[in-house]
Amino acid sequence: MMTRRFSLAEANALLPEVQRNLKQLQELSEKLEEQYIHYRKVKAGHGEQSGELLFEMESQMDFKQMELQIYMQNFARQGVLLKMIQPGLIDFPAIMDGEEVLLCWKEGEERITQYHGWHDGFGGRKPHPDA
Repeated sequence: MMTRRFSLAEANALLPEVQRNLKQLQELSEKLEEQYIHYRKVKAGHGEQSGELLFEMESQMDFKQMELQIYMQNFARQGVLLKMIQPGLIDFPAIMDGEEVLLCWKEGEERITQYHGWHDGFGGRKPHPDA
């Protein structure tokens, strides 16, 4: 599969959709975490006596995990790299001066203004010259 490369303008144009998808992913992730905490409490409090309830809860969590996987795969289908869910951290593959880089967006930023090399990571972010 060929990796998509974004210009800064293309990445920023896609950003609102990416933000919406990220918000849905975050909400789903939070719901799954809440379900898991509740599951652990039920399991600790009732153990084997609540087997049917635990089975139902496990099934619901399995379904949520599948939903999470689908949302994460949607990012890959768009050609973007989901680095973190909370807080959202997304990279957009790009070419700058003939070199492969990642345009980097962190949740809370209005638009993409930073980039870094593939091996530099978030700590290696630099201002994009066209931002």
